[in-house]
Amino acid sequence: MGNLQHRSQTTLRVNGKPHTLTVDHRRVLLDLLREDLDLTGAKKGCDHGQCGACTVLVDGRRVNSCLLFAVALDGCEVTTVEGLSGDGGGEEPHPLQRAFLERDAFQCGYCTPGQICSAAGVLAEAAAGHPSHVTDPAAPSGEPVPLDREEIRERLSGNLCRCGAYPRIAEAVEDVIP
Repeated sequence: MGNLQHRSQTTLRVNGKPHTLTVDHRRVLLDLLREDLDLTGAKKGCDHGQCGACTVLVDGRRVNSCLLFAVALDGCEVTTVEGLSGDGGGEEPHPLQRAFLERDAFQCGYCTPGQICSAAGVLAEAAAGHPSHVTDPAAPSGEPVPLDREEIRERLSGNLCRCGAYPRIAEAVEDVIP
């Protein structure tokens, strides 16, 4: 697999559990999650950061895991769809997972894990007052951004669904807005 000088020991906290691995410098987070940690929720779609199927949370922010070198994330907290519930064993679904099921917000399901992780990031970003392209410029800076349908659609626009379940996805996100 390559020369040891092109590998580094890397520690990631994935879904609340620390993992220390010797990682090839060229290995992206998506491949590490799927192949080394057997966390196959995040999907390999385009492998170019354009579809969002690989979306996970790193230190609470949504990222395309196909674009990030794992060694660059040493010490980071990674949350995948498998760890989103926060109960450690995945017994109780996250409210977004439940809403996606209740709203039938998927068809083939390939994009669903990325959509759910992205939606979790959207909720956190809006609550923290991070504006989007469609946020009213007159809105007070740093205040939580109200999530209406337009905000949700804009913020999730980096996650593609080849089946076209977008209306149901937006409804599911609306269902969990605090």
